[in-house]
Amino acid sequence: MVARYAKSRDAKGFTQVFTTLAPLALLWWTAVRLAGASPWLAAIPLPFIILFTVRGFGLMHECGHGSLFRNARANRGVGFLFGVISGMPQYVWSQHHNYHHAHNGNWDKYRGPYATLSIDEYSALTSGRQRFYRFKCSVLAAPLAGFIYLIATPRFTWLKGSVGLLIHIARRKRSHPGMSLQAHAATYRTRYWKTAREYRHMLWNNLVLLSLWVLMSYACGIFTFFCIYVLSVSIAGGAGIVLFTVQHNFNYSYASDDEHWDQDTGAIEGTSYLVLPRWLNWFTVNIGYHHIHHLSASIPNYCLAECHDEYQHVFPSVTRLRLCEVLGALKCILWDKHAQRIISVAEYQRRPCDVVARA
Repeated sequence: MVARYAKSRDAKGFTQVFTTLAPLALLWWTAVRLAGASPWLAAIPLPFIILFTVRGFGLMHECGHGSLFRNARANRGVGFLFGVISGMPQYVWSQHHNYHHAHNGNWDKYRGPYATLSIDEYSALTSGRQRFYRFKCSVLAAPLAGFIYLIATPRFTWLKGSVGLLIHIARRKRSHPGMSLQAHAATYRTRYWKTAREYRHMLWNNLVLLSLWVLMSYACGIFTFFCIYVLSVSIAGGAGIVLFTVQHNFNYSYASDDEHWDQDTGAIEGTSYLVLPRWLNWFTVNIGYHHIHHLSASIPNYCLAECHDEYQHVFPSVTRLRLCEVLGALKCILWDKHAQRIISVAEYQRRPCDVVARA
């Protein structure tokens, strides 16, 4: 299956890039022009800006896997570009995302964007903290999560880490004046990046993005630009988080501990097939075929549907989720470590008190 479909095509990749960037630029131009007449009119193209932003993040994700193009340099360059557009340092993000792929279904190692709690951890919370956890994982909080994930956190971690780096270099330079600045920098440790290459990508992503913020504010007006930008990126980010979550958090999803984990089982039973309308598959670059994607991230998005259609007889145990079932899947936010599966809060609450206490 992988041999047949893991074949990237540069022409197809660049076509997808063009059909994303050109409409996105036109929609932004339209929104700014409409805002000049009335701020409320800018809301007309906003849903489409959000959809194309989601598509841009999907293409960035694929560049991180090196599967959008056959050419590695094209993957790096386009990935950086879409990382700027989406507000996420692409290389750093891809390293974390590849960790998820390497441990999919192993909930001792990776628990998703909402850091899914085990039953034990949830039961230990106060009732107020339990309510907050349920709200945090709900669709209502998704735009706020998108704002934090794509706009706030990448800027904050870069600034905080950079200030820490400068302070570290200054202190080390006073105590060891003979060492070079580069040597002092190499001794700095932070949880925000692991290598000098990751920091360089964070640095350039933020410098380019902040420069674009200044230019767009000058061209469009600060209020107009940031209203459109914050709303579109936050909602797109929230939609992406919801999309990612329900592809791994659904009723009775495979959720193993480290000792019993099997990678292929995680791809088949711990990953859903999100059945979407064709137009929404286009905007999400076929990421609904997530079981195929987790079996091999080297299969490009434009081959996922065909691969699924040919080999769907191999995947009878893959959970199918329809769009109308997404909200229900979002309620599956607890890890039953004893049963090695994901369950909903409602199922947890239906359990007898003695069972819950033992959990």
